[in-house]
Amino acid sequence: MDDPPVALAGGADPAERTRVLRRAHTAFTRDGRVEAPVRAVIARSWRRCARARVSPECAPEVGLAGAELRSYRDRHPLARVMPLFRDLVGAFAAHGSHLLAVCDARGSLLWVEGENATLRRAERLGFVPGARWAETAMGTNAPGTAVAVGEPVQVFGAEHFSRRVHSWTCAAAPVRDPRTGRVLGAVDITGGDGLAHPHSLAFVQAVARAAESHLALLQPLPPVPGPSPAAAHTLSALGLDEALLVTDGGTRTRLGRRHSEIMALLAHHPEGLAGEELAIELYEDESVSPVTLRAEMSRLRGLLGARAPLSRPYRTAAPLEADFTTVTRHLASGAVSAALHHYAGPLLPGSTAPGIVRLRRRIEDQARAAVIARADVGLLTDWVCAPWGADDPAVWRALAAALPPADRPAALARVRALDGELGTDPSAVRTASARPSRHATYPQPARS
Repeated sequence: MDDPPVALAGGADPAERTRVLRRAHTAFTRDGRVEAPVRAVIARSWRRCARARVSPECAPEVGLAGAELRSYRDRHPLARVMPLFRDLVGAFAAHGSHLLAVCDARGSLLWVEGENATLRRAERLGFVPGARWAETAMGTNAPGTAVAVGEPVQVFGAEHFSRRVHSWTCAAAPVRDPRTGRVLGAVDITGGDGLAHPHSLAFVQAVARAAESHLALLQPLPPVPGPSPAAAHTLSALGLDEALLVTDGGTRTRLGRRHSEIMALLAHHPEGLAGEELAIELYEDESVSPVTLRAEMSRLRGLLGARAPLSRPYRTAAPLEADFTTVTRHLASGAVSAALHHYAGPLLPGSTAPGIVRLRRRIEDQARAAVIARADVGLLTDWVCAPWGADDPAVWRALAAALPPADRPAALARVRALDGELGTDPSAVRTASARPSRHATYPQPARS
């Protein structure tokens, strides 16, 4: 059965659902065991919280305040669509004693608005502008989980990982840059049990899509606020096990494997990553000590000096343009030929870092899908003639279909050979390789 997208089925009793969810929450936080009726999306989030060693008693920290907060959010791309959010969500939130909240891509709340009594309740909880509500800081919650997974999510009562939030319900959807596909943040509605309804999730999704459509009509988005130096660096990591960093002054530095992974992840997250977030992206072994990451960053600072990443959060010291971001930008705009021109192979192909594996797979799958959809003989031929595409039966099959009948035999023969080698159904397309296993250490979640 598919995972239900909403937390409370029609006609369900909120009080009874709350009771069984609190029992399941206790079972997980005490024993690492997921019990029915916890939804799969929530179970996955709880496991990520356990791996990040988030406490169920956690409380939010305010990282931005005063003039620093005002400056940051005024420069943030989502400031451009706040009037739209207020128009679409403001009346709905006020009528239902709910809150409109908008966070950035790191789960930091930028705006929290609504009816005064509900705002005062939220303030006592720490649900305020400048507070960090990322999964790695506050556990499962709609805005933090939406930006973590890049999908809309609804969280009801004791589905929240933090016990402090068990009396609240929220629904949030990520908002993406329409030109690059990068998550800019999320729009969220937070309130009481009444939000555990299919309409709230559908509504917040529609608001997010409206915001993306509005952004697409505007001039190019300003960069997400971050480092101020104007000098730009470039990172080449496609098809290389050791990335090449080139500064605007022409200095070239070949990075080791771990340092390549760090710089690639920071290039993908220009808004920055907290230490625990970067550690989760880097290490298969969840028991790796934070000291290990700090030691790697110290060695990287020794290698790069003033060009090394900054901390709190970890972020690049200057704008960093990576070859893989160029590829994804071209793919997002439909420029498939330009994307393949820059695609020199899989991202850091020898890396097993979970964050790199996910990003590598995403880029490769997007490129393959675009090449197949374009059905251009030249692009398809370029793909299968490259080392990474030579054994790709789906693209060979698409090439055979795109060729004139007289030219198909060789391509069809290659398809048959690959199907025989791989033992696949001739009509099947290649599936993504299995992700590396990730073992939680706090607590040890039971397999479900």
